[in-house]
Amino acid sequence: MKTISLGKNGPQISRLGFGSMQMASKMPHDDKECIATIQALMDAGVQFLDVADFYGMGRAESLIGQAIKGRREQAFLSVKCGAMFSPTGAFLGVDGRPKAVKNFASYSLQRLGVEVIDLYQACRVDPEVPYEETIGAIADLIQEGKVRHLGVSEVGAAHLRIAHGVHPVAALEIEYSLACRFIEAEILPTARELGIAVVPYRVLADGLLSGVTAEGGSGNGHFAVPRLQGENLEHNLKPVAFLKELAAAKGYTPAQLAVAWLLSRGEDMVPLIGMSRRTRIPENLQTLDITFTAEELAALDKAFAPDAIMGDRYPPMVMKLAAR
Repeated sequence: MKTISLGKNGPQISRLGFGSMQMASKMPHDDKECIATIQALMDAGVQFLDVADFYGMGRAESLIGQAIKGRREQAFLSVKCGAMFSPTGAFLGVDGRPKAVKNFASYSLQRLGVEVIDLYQACRVDPEVPYEETIGAIADLIQEGKVRHLGVSEVGAAHLRIAHGVHPVAALEIEYSLACRFIEAEILPTARELGIAVVPYRVLADGLLSGVTAEGGSGNGHFAVPRLQGENLEHNLKPVAFLKELAAAKGYTPAQLAVAWLLSRGEDMVPLIGMSRRTRIPENLQTLDITFTAEELAALDKAFAPDAIMGDRYPPMVMKLAAR
């Protein structure tokens, strides 16, 4: 497994990370297979395990906790907190109050069965709480030895600088893919200026870049995705058609090329791949071996120019809390 440094002078981590949201979805999953999948990924060298306390309302953390039991040293745990949901799955907003952040961490440590979390971050900026206070709570957890590194999630350049001013930030988790390139204008240059690694999530744009997306999409299990609906989807399938053609010509799947493209963007990228079955592991790991010619990269850049994809990545209520 190839490794990179997580941010400036940070720990060495696997080039790919595992995103656990999929296996915590409402779809029926075999817990034993999920645990075996995480362990097989670790055997292959993927130690960056990304989770949130609200993925399945603790289910994903519990699965990871079982998977890493007895092999904690092989796992790098990246944990998000802050999002709130009702028992029916309704989104209730975010809570970035310092007391809440520390409380969330207590439960995550228990479910994961560990003494310390490697990377901890609030999933969004709470508009009712000064961001430096939210970050300060994580800095306190670092001083207490309960967290090793500070991460941030879904923030713009200004908030990235605020966080880094409170405590050095190791990584920024944010949506980034061929179909979602808004971070390239200001956020990505700021992260690189500050020496912060980037952890792209939704790397297949809710399935759009896999070429098998149904109208409406399932998003992250809670929201309908505007870019996957009606005329937006019809328009967006045009650049995807080119991706499928290129993938076929190179002997790969569109999804593999989409992940490989992210890897080609720089040594500071740690794309998150999701799966709930071991059979998917070889296909995902093969992305590490894919290379592009300069002509192929230019063609992808043209097909997926910043204005190529129509429709927002979240519904309006969630876009209010998303980075731009």
